Amino acid sequence: MAKQLPRQIEALKQKILFVGTLVEEAIAKATLALNTRDPNLARAVIEADSEIDRMEVDVEEECLKVLALYQPVAADLRFVVAVLKINNDLERMGDLARNVAKRVVFLAERETLHELPVDYRPMAAKVKSMVKDSLDALVNSDTSLAQRIRHDDDDVDAQRRIIEKQIEAHIRDNPGQAEGLMRLASVARHLERIADMATNIAEDVIYMVEGEIVRHHFNE
Repeated sequence: MAKQLPRQIEALKQKILFVGTLVEEAIAKATLALNTRDPNLARAVIEADSEIDRMEVDVEEECLKVLALYQPVAADLRFVVAVLKINNDLERMGDLARNVAKRVVFLAERETLHELPVDYRPMAAKVKSMVKDSLDALVNSDTSLAQRIRHDDDDVDAQRRIIEKQIEAHIRDNPGQAEGLMRLASVARHLERIADMATNIAEDVIYMVEGEIVRHHFNE
């Protein structure tokens, strides 16, 4: 039984990375749909979210099976616990990508805001980079990369505040477009939350490798 544990751990790693790949694709397509105002691409993101949900359940069940059958300890136990938490964060990222896609469909169906009054591309690029880096940190057990992601989160927070101020100014100048502009403001919050989830994954990697919980004492 003990000899099978390494194979189960590796299979679990491949499954969580597959979920991560699906989530990365969803985020990339949702942000592209936003920038290109493509409702069909946005609808594809919304429809694909069910696959992420299905895989999230599959990974959770696999984690519980490993815990019950193999009773891992030390590094193996930390890995399984980290995957359980990362799995949940990835599913939430998928939901947030879906929410961004829904905003694109809303704006397209109402033919409002023919041009985006703010540029989301720098924020979206940073968020996508953080998600990719968080998964790379997981694959390579790279705590240095994980620490960098935690600092990158501050940049995303600052970009969100800038976008919200820009949108507030546009609402004052164009009160008739307030509803659509508020929907755009929520996109910035969704992207920020995705970055928060990537940061959570980075912190779970640090726990997995070093056995240290760093989530609530970030004072570096």
